[in-house]
Amino acid sequence: MTIQAIDLELLKNLSEADGIGGCEREVSRVVKNYGAPLVDEYFYDNLGSLILHKKGTGPKIMLSAHMDEVGFMVRKITPEGYLYLLPVGGWWGHVMPAQEMKVTTATGQKYIGVIGSRAPHGMPAEEKNKVFAPMDFYLDMGVSSAAKINELGIAVGDMITPNTQFRQMNDPEYLMGKAWDDRICLGTSLEVLRNIAQSEIAADVYFAATVQEEVGIRGARTAVHSIKPDIAIALDVTTAKDTPFDKDGLRLGDGCILAVLDSLTIANRGLLERMETIIKEQNLNVRYDFMTVGGTDACNIHKAMEGVVTMTLSLPTRYMHSSRLLIHQEDYRQTIQLLVAFIRSLSMKDVAVFKETLR
Repeated sequence: MTIQAIDLELLKNLSEADGIGGCEREVSRVVKNYGAPLVDEYFYDNLGSLILHKKGTGPKIMLSAHMDEVGFMVRKITPEGYLYLLPVGGWWGHVMPAQEMKVTTATGQKYIGVIGSRAPHGMPAEEKNKVFAPMDFYLDMGVSSAAKINELGIAVGDMITPNTQFRQMNDPEYLMGKAWDDRICLGTSLEVLRNIAQSEIAADVYFAATVQEEVGIRGARTAVHSIKPDIAIALDVTTAKDTPFDKDGLRLGDGCILAVLDSLTIANRGLLERMETIIKEQNLNVRYDFMTVGGTDACNIHKAMEGVVTMTLSLPTRYMHSSRLLIHQEDYRQTIQLLVAFIRSLSMKDVAVFKETLR
């Protein structure tokens, strides 16, 4: 089976859209504009997750990927016009100094600033070796006073995100951008819908573009109750470990990754085995992920109602939770192909088999 050529413009638009937890509207517009023509209907739940639905008469399958990225809010404006930051999601202080950031006001205006840093000249050794807490950093907007900040319309609570442009790297298979956690998986799900849009399939397919994952996996909790699926596949990133910092781990470009477990979810065994079978049939590559810290939308999906047959498919990325991340197109293509083949083959009998593996 072959899939359609990857839409790089979609990935660019997803990566460059700004949307921290609770402020995902800009991202949801990208998802809706691309996905709505591919499905029969779409709707929002009351937390803001966007759900796209391609109707079918067979088992109800939910794909889930989150829209929110790690970023900041303005928590304080100093009289001198500096903005103190409130992290929204997990940040490590080492990746923050001297990074360009973008402030989005309540009216949608965007302004660029730079996170303050210290010159090393004369700095004591103990200070050079210190990792500053994210709450200690400030954003320099290049103005002289709080009055100037007020003139721009910037207020406490406004969203702050990295100012990063999408880029194909020197090997164009490698893509750099912000927010690949989890925009690469939004792209995966939309590409799956594009590849099945004209197909006669039995499965009743829902794609939930969820909110507020980075601050507590909240959107998946409400979306799953709106859908009530028979089967759910969460899509999220995992840490590539193929750099000089982390050797002999998951590599970019080596294909599909099945998440056996993370700290919050254990994959359904029958579903995991079916994915392995399809990977072999499609001549794809298989790898396994055991992420003992953190979780995905699957955490709250699999515990909903009477329980939902669930697992996570992972895509590797370098430099997660920073201003610039790297991914590889081959991982993206193989995951899309795996999901398309899985959805096309799915029947109600399969759902019963997956449930029986637990009894």
